[in-house]
Amino acid sequence: MTPDHAPIDALPAALRAALGEAHVITGQDAAGYEQDWRQRWPGRALAVARPGSTDDVATVLRLAARHGASVVPQGGNTGLVGGGVPDDSGRQLVLSLGRMNRIREIDAANLTMTAEAGCVLQALQHAAAEQGLLFPLSLAAEGSCSIGGNLATNAGGTQVLRYGNARELCLGLEVVTAQGEVWSGLSGLRKDNTGYDLRDLFIGSEGTLGVITAATLKLFPQPVATLTALAACPDLPACVALLMRARARLGAGLTGFEVMNRLSLELVRRHFAQLPQPLPGAPWTVLLELADGESEAHARSLFEGLMEAALQDGCCTDAVVAESLAQSQALWQLRESIPLAQAAEGPNIKHDIALPVSRIADFVAATDAALATAFPGAALVNFGHLGDGNLHYNLQAPPGMPAVEFLARHEHAVNALVYDGVMAHGGSISAEHGIGRLKREERAERKSPVALGLMRAIKQALDPQGLLNPGRVL
Repeated sequence: MTPDHAPIDALPAALRAALGEAHVITGQDAAGYEQDWRQRWPGRALAVARPGSTDDVATVLRLAARHGASVVPQGGNTGLVGGGVPDDSGRQLVLSLGRMNRIREIDAANLTMTAEAGCVLQALQHAAAEQGLLFPLSLAAEGSCSIGGNLATNAGGTQVLRYGNARELCLGLEVVTAQGEVWSGLSGLRKDNTGYDLRDLFIGSEGTLGVITAATLKLFPQPVATLTALAACPDLPACVALLMRARARLGAGLTGFEVMNRLSLELVRRHFAQLPQPLPGAPWTVLLELADGESEAHARSLFEGLMEAALQDGCCTDAVVAESLAQSQALWQLRESIPLAQAAEGPNIKHDIALPVSRIADFVAATDAALATAFPGAALVNFGHLGDGNLHYNLQAPPGMPAVEFLARHEHAVNALVYDGVMAHGGSISAEHGIGRLKREERAERKSPVALGLMRAIKQALDPQGLLNPGRVL
């Protein structure tokens, strides 16, 4: 405590007086908010505050500042880089936005939806669909992640190829500042050139500059038909060749293009044996999705023409097109089950990386060989969003070595080797998961000093006391 601060231990009582007894959690009841999804960063919170409105959030932040407590904003707690859970000091306040889950407005004529930060992503998708519209952000955790967290980390997902990251899907924000002031920027405008773009400043900032409490999001007309296909490819260059063919033939209708190596699907087969795999044993498998505005017959004709040409030139060796919505969902379930299968297999070293599509095959060939030499027997689980250049390039422990031991002994060396390769091929060490705690030091070593200096200046200007999610990102 400094002379300017009230005692930090008095903060939970002050929060209960402001929010109500039921909305401030302490002790063992807070355990679910103190552990991340990967179970790598267990923490201990001073308390968990669960505000029900933007005014409540402002009150919480003013009280936290008065008591000198740092604040960790938390959405669905599905993050993978340790950015949304408290440290083990017992002096950080978790700000859970789960109660703020109202959809404030759907403007069909303007193709926008305004929703609070705690809305679960899947609920937004369903609300848009009920109006005959599409909210295209889609990722494996959509049943539990929240839109506030999606925006705070600039989430990507499976349809970035057509619709862009969360940043591209957001038109306006409502944000509470570190000082407890409310900026209401919930504009549904596509054009607004009136100064600095504050929206883009907060998106991707991981709760270190302000707390996102609501957002105005872009909606789209529902496609008339959506088709899904799997293609077996002999190697990764063939996958890239198929992507080029798909772009040329399908144009903007190509909404998804995912790759999965053999081992990633073998893990799914091991842990989710009930899921059908129509193209077993392929070195690489591609999952494609086409959204068509004309008809299902037109979409199927485009897909079949693409696959016929790809089979003829050898960039794929076999293919299957889903014949029903259930089959399409089953194909997507294969892709979305890979992270769950990895978790069931045990701790692993994850890399969420971005590369120019033209350089992905060279990166993978060089880095696979370097890892095989340095860590014989380690298993590479490589999958992700080839269409937008984002790979999840993960390493499992060699047979016979406990996964926890491999992680503890070799994570730093593996990361150095992988990230050296990423930088050599013109890529980024974080594509869609964020920096959090996991990549903070790596980013500091590899980011331009000028860029880091500008980021620190922004942080100092907006959060001079350093109370918002300290120790994350910077």
